[in-house]
Amino acid sequence: MIEQLVQLDTELFLYLNNLGSTTWDAFWMFYTTKFYWIPFYAVLLYVIFRQHSPRMFLIILVTVALMVTFTDQITNLFKDGFQRLRPCHQEGVKDVMRIVKKGCGGQYGYFSGHASNSMAVAVFVGLLLRQKYQYLIFGLLFWSAAMGYSRIYIGVHYPLDVLCGFIFGALSGFMFYKLSQYLKHKFKLH
Repeated sequence: MIEQLVQLDTELFLYLNNLGSTTWDAFWMFYTTKFYWIPFYAVLLYVIFRQHSPRMFLIILVTVALMVTFTDQITNLFKDGFQRLRPCHQEGVKDVMRIVKKGCGGQYGYFSGHASNSMAVAVFVGLLLRQKYQYLIFGLLFWSAAMGYSRIYIGVHYPLDVLCGFIFGALSGFMFYKLSQYLKHKFKLH
């Protein structure tokens, strides 16, 4: 059963990865690079700041920092625990795939940190701002989905790496959103 799932995952990866073309390579490399998203995060923080008191904003900042640290560290535990090679390190796969990124990254890829972090941010911020911006969560989920796809496109993650990252990220985002709401009520920061 597991072997069949891994085989299907590999086949889907090769199909999706080989859909790419040199025309789109620069776009997806740009999209997948966290540094370029700093202005986007700054805008999200500004919108959150405008919607909350300074004390609540500080609690949200600390909660987000804890959430990103948590998703990063758990992702690393899974990568080291499962030791599933990235496709660009996998014999029999790396020879028939498109490698867009120079330097493949660490040896192991299960599960995707980009997918888990982006989904955690999408769910957390989407829930946090849903009263005023009810459709924002859909845009954030699309942004996160594209982030996950970018990891397959550039050749560093299998689809299951990304899917599991999304699931873990969504659960983390929801859990840390609930934590922020608990703190809001505990400290009466309405």
